[in-house]
Amino acid sequence: MEEIIKEIIEENIPDAVCYFEGDSCNLKLTVTSDSFKDLKLLDQHKRVLELLKSKFQSGELHALSIETKSS
Repeated sequence: MEEIIKEIIEENIPDAVCYFEGDSCNLKLTVTSDSFKDLKLLDQHKRVLELLKSKFQSGELHALSIETKSS
């Protein structure tokens, strides 16, 4: 699932760097991108979550802790 998440994010946020910690039951994703620079933290998270929406809706992904940073 990590590779799928990374692929989705990198296709839509070209300068994104994804870093994963934990396992499938307790997965944390850190996404770093210059595109987050002028966005509020909530909007950064919304941007990432919107990209993964179909994975949550299908049940493929059920829990993910997200941290975003601007580079």
